Amino acid sequence: MAETTFFVREATTEPGIQQIEALLNQYDGMERVLIDTDDGEIKIQFDDTKITPEHIATALMEQNYLIR
Repeated sequence: MAETTFFVREATTEPGIQQIEALLNQYDGMERVLIDTDDGEIKIQFDDTKITPEHIATALMEQNYLIR
């Protein structure tokens, strides 16, 4: 299992958090998504044989989330 961290501006409100969690959890290989509402930090644990950090970032950006 691998881990990566992103900071997403929209991950500080309840609707934004729910949407991001739903988006990321639909991908095969996602193990755990933890979001810190204070600063929009998203810690993701995933199976790196099924998904890459680049794929995760692309999925977020395709849905117009701003990664800091």
